[in-house]
Amino acid sequence: MSEKRHGVSRRQFLNYTLTGVGGFMAAGMLMPMVRFALDPVLKGTEDQDMVQVVSVDELTKEPKRFDFKIDQVDAWYESKESRSAWVYKEGDEIVALSPICKHLGCTVNWNSDPKNPNKFFCPCHYGLYDKDGTNVPGTPPLAPLDHYKQQVKDGYLYLGKAVPKGEG
Repeated sequence: MSEKRHGVSRRQFLNYTLTGVGGFMAAGMLMPMVRFALDPVLKGTEDQDMVQVVSVDELTKEPKRFDFKIDQVDAWYESKESRSAWVYKEGDEIVALSPICKHLGCTVNWNSDPKNPNKFFCPCHYGLYDKDGTNVPGTPPLAPLDHYKQQVKDGYLYLGKAVPKGEG
């Protein structure tokens, strides 16, 4: 009976060893780079801080546009981003609406279309919203305008993140 030797030659041993060591070294160099690239993506989003926008005394029954800035952190880049809100009083309640149309993201204006008085109008595709931000049936927007989270403190209105109507 002949026995077959299944040994590893010196050349194969060195080849396997160098390939393994090289693989570990490459992984050791690549892992920090991959983590650096993916860490901001995997990081949870923080709630936006409330920002002082306007004195409550300035608010009326007619929607007015107020501009404000928020601190934004985008991965490693920190900046101030401009935002706007349509704000008005409805009795004792304050309503703060996002000006971003839910159809294609254009900016809506209050009472700017002579054919549709007392409505928010989106000039991009003739979208209409009622004063409370509800989308008018038969026009392009399929959802109401977002509402800002809000709080009144020391006579000033503070706004937070814009959320869909009915949330937050």
